[in-house]
Amino acid sequence: MERSEIVAELTKIFRKTFQNDKISIDEQTTPSDLKEWDSLNHAQLIYAIEKHFIIKFNLKEMVKFNSVGQICDGIEVKIKL
Repeated sequence: MERSEIVAELTKIFRKTFQNDKISIDEQTTPSDLKEWDSLNHAQLIYAIEKHFIIKFNLKEMVKFNSVGQICDGIEVKIKL
């Protein structure tokens, strides 16, 4: 799966999780860029990502995700396993 495809899928997940169809993300997007991306929604977002990509992150991995790019990195690692 190409990186751009991962970002496209993440965009759909962000929009659904945060219930905002206008959200636009790229690899540099961070929680400070989206008012909806708080700590509670972060957990919901990661759960939705895990479910969509059929992967599982441990707690240590989840707390290190500070940008969409870092989430993409984590997804790529899990997909290749």
